[in-house]
Amino acid sequence: MTRVNLSFAACGFLGVYQLGVVSALLRHGDSLMASLRACAGASAGALVAAVVVTAPDKLERCKEFTYRFASNVRKQKLGALTPGYDFMLELREGIEEILPPHAHLLASQRLHISITNSRTGKNSMVSSFPSREDLIKVLLASSFVPVYAGVKPVEFQGQKWIDGGFTDGLPVLSEGRTVTVSPFSGPQDICPRDRTGNARPHVRLANMTLTLSWDNLKRLNHALFPPPLPRMQVLHKEGAEDAVCFLRAGGWMQ
Repeated sequence: MTRVNLSFAACGFLGVYQLGVVSALLRHGDSLMASLRACAGASAGALVAAVVVTAPDKLERCKEFTYRFASNVRKQKLGALTPGYDFMLELREGIEEILPPHAHLLASQRLHISITNSRTGKNSMVSSFPSREDLIKVLLASSFVPVYAGVKPVEFQGQKWIDGGFTDGLPVLSEGRTVTVSPFSGPQDICPRDRTGNARPHVRLANMTLTLSWDNLKRLNHALFPPPLPRMQVLHKEGAEDAVCFLRAGGWMQ
């Protein structure tokens, strides 16, 4: 059987959609998950990929943290941009809560994280993590949007890094078949299928193709400024439903 990879797109708080996808894959996609070779991702997608590789048993806890994190951001007058609010600290606390002590060992060569060098603007894919702290730093670097998340890029191995979504928002690995997951409508394997989506023009941004639509513009806004809890719960459900459709179409359904 062909070995497969899962790749999760950069998407901010829309990562809750991808958590819904993972929940369905774990529940209904045993044959696909048994063939899983590696996971990749950028920004929030890297966080989801890390959960799949290191802590799939904590998926529900990850979802609840995402809801809580989004709620705290919504409470701020200017969202994450509110002076005095430490977006990266809250994100780090969530990562610390979810990753097991030996996460870096589980992630080695099985988790590929997209990050961007803040000086050169070039992409780097990291898949080796000497320590749990190194893994946490790379995950934080991949999620760091300048100004929005703070003013100081994340330091790792003597260099400064920012969000991997700027340079490769949906990594495709060279070995095996990479199944792409995105909460934005487009040609990805698992993503929303908006009405008339196929008839609309597409735009390619940092290795990710998006449909030019009003729905995707709203999604981009929600990625940075999370919608209310009921909408996030719907997004989670939609992710699970879209994953089930993919499994059925590909003959992966149990």
